[in-house]
Amino acid sequence: MAERDPELAVEASPEVLGADRSKGVTWAELMAQDSVPPPSFLREESYTYRGSEPIPVERYISEDFARLERERMWPYVWQFAAREEDLPEPGDFIVYENAGRSYLVSRQDDGSIRAMHNVCLHRGRKLRTEEGTADKFVCPFHGFAWNKDGSFNSMPCQWDFPHLSEQKLDLPDAEVARWQGYVFIREEKGGPSLEEFLAPLPDHFKRWRHEECATVMRVAKEVPANWKVVMEAFMEAWHTIVTHPQLLPFTGDSNAAYWTWGDNVNVNLVPFGVMSPHIEEGQGEQWIVDQFIRFNGRSADNYEEAARDNPMAIKVPEGVKARAALGAAMRSAYTQSTGYDHADATDAELLDALVYNVFPNFSPWGGFMPNIVYNWRTGKTPDTCIMEVRILSRIPKGQPIPRGAPLKFLRLDQKWTEAAELGILGDVFEQDMDNLPFVQEGLHVSKTGKINLGNYQEIRIRQFQDTLMKYIGGELGGWKQD
Repeated sequence: MAERDPELAVEASPEVLGADRSKGVTWAELMAQDSVPPPSFLREESYTYRGSEPIPVERYISEDFARLERERMWPYVWQFAAREEDLPEPGDFIVYENAGRSYLVSRQDDGSIRAMHNVCLHRGRKLRTEEGTADKFVCPFHGFAWNKDGSFNSMPCQWDFPHLSEQKLDLPDAEVARWQGYVFIREEKGGPSLEEFLAPLPDHFKRWRHEECATVMRVAKEVPANWKVVMEAFMEAWHTIVTHPQLLPFTGDSNAAYWTWGDNVNVNLVPFGVMSPHIEEGQGEQWIVDQFIRFNGRSADNYEEAARDNPMAIKVPEGVKARAALGAAMRSAYTQSTGYDHADATDAELLDALVYNVFPNFSPWGGFMPNIVYNWRTGKTPDTCIMEVRILSRIPKGQPIPRGAPLKFLRLDQKWTEAAELGILGDVFEQDMDNLPFVQEGLHVSKTGKINLGNYQEIRIRQFQDTLMKYIGGELGGWKQD
C-alpha cells in the first residue's frame, strides 16, 4: 500500500478505507424511495476496496507499454466491433480497426457474421477502407479476390504462383460472437465465451432488451489523448462538479454508486432528478425538472427530427419530488411511443445514467431511455485515440429494425459540436475536451510520474487497471513468458 501521511489519516483496515461516502441522499436511499420497486441488481452494492497505490504514468504515455497492450491484451479480449443493424443484409460489411489490426466484418447469406483480417495475402494492401456491400473482396492493387466469408476466390496470373495453394490463401479469421444486437470479435480464438466475459451484464440487460433497439446516431472523433485517459474520464461522475457545472441542479454527482464485478464489468449509477450535494441552496422541484430537460442530453427529441413535444417538459405537482414526477411522465411516454408496457420500469431505469463498462473499452448505458454507447480505440500513437458515441433508441413494437445511422467522423481539429445530431451532448463532450489534451500533456511532464485515485469514486478505474496488468503480466489472456 502507498505511504499515508499520519497527519492526514490513520492506518485503517481495507473495509474502513473503502467505506467513506459523500454527504446527501445515497443511492440505496433513492432506490428505497423509487415509485416502483427496483430489481435486486440495482439495490445490492458490489464494492471491494482495491488498495490506494498510485498508477505509473508510463501506462498512458509509453510506446513500450502500448506495444505490450497490443501483444498481450488486445488479441485475447472480446472487442465490440459493430451493431447488427450496421450490416443487416447479406454482403453488408464494416471495417473495424484497432490496436494495429484491421478486420472485415461481413454478413453471410445464412445471417451469420464472419470477421477476417483486412489485408491482401499477396502484397499486403488493405482490401477495403470503408464499409459497404460486397459478395467478393477484390484487392485494388493486383486483383487477388476473396469471397465474403474470407475463402479464396481467384487471382490473375495464377501460373506464376505454383508455390501458393488455394487452401492456404483463405484470409485469417477472427472469432465472432453476438449479444443483444452487439457484435464482438476476438483475434485469438479460445478463452471465455462472450457471455462469460460479459457476466453479469447479460442478466442485468435482460430487462432493457437492446436487441429491440437501433442506432439512430453515431459519431466518432479523434482525440489528442491516450485511449485510457479518455475512457477513464467517463468512468466517474464527480468531475461534474467543476467540468460540467450546468448539470449540478439535477445530478447527484458524488451521490453516485460505483460497483464492480470480477475482472471485466463495473457500473456507475448516477442519479438524475436530484440536486448535487454541492449546491447549497436550490430553487425547488420545478427548477430541477426545468434544468433537467434543458441539459440532460438523453431526451429522444435530441435525436429525432420529427419530435415536437418533450415528455419531460412537465409541471411538478405540489408535494411531489421532481424525480418521481419525471419517472411517471417517462413511464407513460415510453409506453405510448414504443408500444411496450413500462409499468414495471423504475425511476432509475427511466431517468438515471446507468453507465456500465466492460473491459477493456466497451460502455453501454442501461435503462429504458435512449441509450448511449461509448467505445474507445487506440490511436496512431499513445497520445491519440478514437472515441465513438452511439445513441440507441427502442423501435416501436411490431416494426422492423431499420439500418443503423451512418458514422460521422470528426478529425482531430474538429469539435464535437460540429456533429449537430449530438445536440447538447456535443457541448458536454467539448467541456471534457477542455481537460483531456492537457491531462495527456501533464502526464508527459509529471515530476512524480504517478497519478492517484480515490478509493470509492474511482474504483472502476482501479479495477480496469488491475485487469489490464493481469493481461500484461500473463495472468489473463494467452501470452506466456518464455
